[in-house]
This record gives sequence, structure tokens and C-alpha cells, in this order.
Amino acid sequence: MVGRAQQEADAVIRKLVRLVDERTASAPFLKKALRYVFPDHWSFLLGEVALYSFVLLVATGIYLTLFFDPSVATQVVYHGSYEPLRGQEMTPAYKSVVDLSLHVKAGLLIRQTHHWAADVFIAAIVLHLLRIFFTGAFRKPRDLTYYLGLTMLTFALLEGYVGYSLADDLLSGMGLAIGYSVAMSIPFVGANLAALVWGAPFPGTPAFWSRMYIAHVFIFPILIGTLLAAHLLLVALRHHTQFKRERESERTVVGIPMIPGYAPRSLGLMFAVFGVLFLLGGLVQINPVWLWGPYHVAASTNGAQPDWYLGWLIGALRLMPGFDVTVGDYTLVPNPFWGGVLVPLVVFAILFLWPWLERKATNDHGFHNLLDRPRDAPWRTAFGFALLTWVFVVFLAGSADRVYVTFGISYESQIWAYRVLVWILPLLALVVAHRVCVELQRGEEVKRLRCEVLAKRPAASRSP
Repeated sequence: MVGRAQQEADAVIRKLVRLVDERTASAPFLKKALRYVFPDHWSFLLGEVALYSFVLLVATGIYLTLFFDPSVATQVVYHGSYEPLRGQEMTPAYKSVVDLSLHVKAGLLIRQTHHWAADVFIAAIVLHLLRIFFTGAFRKPRDLTYYLGLTMLTFALLEGYVGYSLADDLLSGMGLAIGYSVAMSIPFVGANLAALVWGAPFPGTPAFWSRMYIAHVFIFPILIGTLLAAHLLLVALRHHTQFKRERESERTVVGIPMIPGYAPRSLGLMFAVFGVLFLLGGLVQINPVWLWGPYHVAASTNGAQPDWYLGWLIGALRLMPGFDVTVGDYTLVPNPFWGGVLVPLVVFAILFLWPWLERKATNDHGFHNLLDRPRDAPWRTAFGFALLTWVFVVFLAGSADRVYVTFGISYESQIWAYRVLVWILPLLALVVAHRVCVELQRGEEVKRLRCEVLAKRPAASRSP
């Protein structure tokens, strides 16, 4: 049955190749593309989830640009259908987002789907990164592919931050105020950098919104799309990695061809991603800007939270004690630098340097097409788990205000608890993860030796 299906698929491929080749002379390339082997493991689909989320982001973003007005140069008075906002002064940018959500057909669905797609896009990249790190897929010859993915994650974080800041509601305005403070805190160049980006002291000039809009709808999407295309090209050129249990040789590629196996599966995943994101956009409320109200410099609110992927940066800002580095009357390093600049720099520096650090530590300069199980590299797994724990504790610290509002637990007590846990839990995670990996390896070794002993015994002496 399987053989007959394969023969029919081969016949279809031959006809398709012949049809195209007669018109384009591209038979060798097309045949190779159709016969390209894809990995047959669920964890490799995380990259495709990110890809399809980005496709939906672009599609919904095009729709939103038709109705969004990025102008903040003037103030208008709202006279729309939403009663709580009537009579309030606001910028055309904020008014256009409210009108888009309440009056444009399918506007709220598309806007919320766009927002959910951004969250899922970054989540899929992070999960994909974790799979690559813990299995050693970043090793030679795929280190360049790894660096492209990390760079894409960096741009995706900036794109998300700029995107939800365009609405000019109370929460996005506070987020921009925090970003301005962080930019100002960079030693020596911070003030000049903030003046270059904002054009004036916060909230900046109206032209800042225009530049931010162009960056969001044009510059960052092109950069991310280019990196994504280069990433996929390198994956195709070097072929995919494979787990050892599925592949016995570094030179053997195991998987399923595009036709008839992989293409239907990938298309099914694409429609599933689209369907889930549209369901989230239609059923789960996200960023209801009409509840926050328009942003004014003197306005603020309790419990202001950014999107999830920036929660660890807010947590880092809150964890840092209130101290500056001063020389006489000159503030050399303002306080926001430690949590807003240094923490993300440390995390991304570790991620970018890790392939080189591991290569130096292990003196391993060979090519690797086989993946490690996490237990096969105890120290890499232990360090990665410790770093992940550290970031997670910082992330939790970013929710301290929401915990206070919801449960009444003292904000100051939470922050001091996190300041202790941020040092203890990563060390504990390091020790526990390494110990677990070593014990799993020992258990496998004991099982292997037992099987060898049983295999050497005469058949009559073996216990049932």
C-alpha cells in the first residue's frame, strides 16, 4: 500500500518536473527541491510556527495600516460612540486605534489577532532557541544559522515594543517613558542617543511618531524577513540536524520528502496556526486601549505591564537597588542602566558567545549533524537551566505590582524576596540539573551493562 502510494507520488512529481522544465529548464533544481528531506520530529515545528505567525503578522499589519493615523502633532476631541471617552482630548493616533477597534469592520478582530500573532511569534522563537541550545544544534557548521536566529529575536523584541507603543494610550506612553529613561542612562552617549531618536526631551517631537511608524511597518519587517529568508536558506544548504536515535551517521540525512509527506503536514500546521491566532483575536481580549485612555505626560496608572516578552526587562529595573555611579556632581551611570541596559546585554552576550565558549572549553572543532540529548551534555544543560531560571525569576519580579494589586502582598517584600532568590535559585538549578543529567547517564549505563550480562548468559540460566 505504501509502495503504491510512493509510485503514484513519483509519477506526479515526474509530470510536474517535465511540465515546468519544458518552459523554464529548471528540472534539476525543481526535482531536488521536491525531494528535499525534512526532519520528522515535533520540536522542529517550532520554527515553522514562528514563520507562519510572521506571515500572519504581515498580512494583518497591512490591513491595519489602511486605518491607522500616526499623527500626534495635534489634539482632537473625541465625539465617538464610546461614552467614557467623549469630550476627552487625544491625539489622532490614539483616536484612530479606538475607531479601528470599535467602528471598522473586523477591525478589532484583525488588531487583536495582530497583537496575539506578535506574542506567539516571539514565544515560538524563544522555544525554538531553547531547543537549539539544549540539543547543541548551534555547533559547527550551523553557528551562523544560530547567530541569524538570535539577531532576528533581537529585532523582533524591538519591533514588538515599537508596535504597541504606536497606539499612544496610557500604557504605551508609560512604556515609551521607561524606554526614554533607559536610553538616557547609557553612559557618555545616552543623552545624545535619546535626542537623536526622540528629537527633544520626552515625549519628543511629533516627527518621532512618524519615524517609529516607518520603523514598525517598513524597516523592522524587512530586516526580520531578510534574516528569516537567510536563516531558512542556511538550514536548507546545511540540511537539518537529527536526534541520534533517528540517525546513525553524521553523513546520513533521515527524514521525509516534501512530496507527498511534508508539504501537507506543513500546510496543515499553517492553517492551524492561523486558526488558533484568529480564535485568540476573536475570543481573548488583549490590549483594550479604550480602557487605558489617551496618554498625557502627567498621567500614570498602577499595574502598568508591557507585553510578556518585555516583562523580564521591567523586572530587572525593579530589582536593582536605587544607586547611581557619580563622579563629583556628574552622574556617570544612572540607575536605569543596570536593569534596562546591562541585564539584556549580559543575557544576549552569553547567548551570542556560547558557541565559541563551548568550543574553547571542550576543544571540539568538528562538524556536528547529530543532536545531543540534554543529558548527554550535563554542564551545558546545567548552565542553560541556571540562566533560564535567572531570567525567569527576573521575569516574575516584573509582575510584583500586579501581585500586589491582585493579592495584596507587599510590593517591597516581594522585591526583597526576588533580590535573594535571583542569586539562590539559579545556583540551585545548576546543581540539580547537572546531578539529574549525571544520574540519568548512570542509569542508562547500568541498564546497558545489565543487558550485556544477560546476553552473555546461557539461555537456560536466564530468568523469565
